[in-house]
Amino acid sequence: MSNKKNIYLQEALVSRLDREKQHQHKSAVLWLTGLSGAGKSTLAHAVEKLLYQRGCTTFVFDGDNVRHGLCSDLGFTEQDRAENIRRMGEMAKLFLEAGVIALTAFISPYINDRNKVRNLMTKGDFIEIYCNCSLEECERRDVKGLYKKARHGEIRNFTGISSPYEPPEHAELVINTGEHSIEACANQVLEYLIKEKVISK
Repeated sequence: MSNKKNIYLQEALVSRLDREKQHQHKSAVLWLTGLSGAGKSTLAHAVEKLLYQRGCTTFVFDGDNVRHGLCSDLGFTEQDRAENIRRMGEMAKLFLEAGVIALTAFISPYINDRNKVRNLMTKGDFIEIYCNCSLEECERRDVKGLYKKARHGEIRNFTGISSPYEPPEHAELVINTGEHSIEACANQVLEYLIKEKVISK
């Protein structure tokens, strides 16, 4: 029998708004999605550096790093991918309440899984950023050799090869990471955050 009925939410004495005032910026979740090699992690860290230089409180959740710890028990089946994204969505929501700008860099290949995370949050808190880069360019950049292994059947359920990727239909931002420099892409994200008043000019 479940004990959930005996679990209660504890109200905080310090609110999200209190924390945002202390940090002098709004909190938000920047959810970067795209194929392996599309530049998600590189862009997330570049944006974080720009925000840090402005005095913002930030944290990057990288897909590989998370799978070494919090999600180390998960594989790459569709069910495990969904659970991976569910956990990270809940974690990102906690950082949102902490007044932090959380940047996530996950392939997160399925629209439904990303929308579930979006629905955890109030409108405007979840900023989906599609790192748009062609499969050909991602394979050309393949410094880890993952695409080559996937093409030879050495890696199962590899997104873009043996497992699908569903591009966002209504992303807040589409960044052409296959065509523009990382600096230009990072500045595009920064301009969006200023426009949406997440950070001040």
